[in-house]
Amino acid sequence: MKICLRYLGDPGYQQGIGQELGVSQATVSRTVDRIVNSIVAQSNEWLSFSTTNHELMRGQADMAKHV
Repeated sequence: MKICLRYLGDPGYQQGIGQELGVSQATVSRTVDRIVNSIVAQSNEWLSFSTTNHELMRGQADMAKHV
């Protein structure tokens, strides 16, 4: 997970990130691919988008409460 977060936080050269974390470039590539694909596969459970104006306005009001 650390490898993927490091790459997503600053997507530079995979080889440089691998050297920084003590792994190969191939390991960085495989790790990022597997984790991102897993997140995408489960995204329907975690993410939803407003489809009506009412839902959009309700979402904006909810966000305003947290700011």
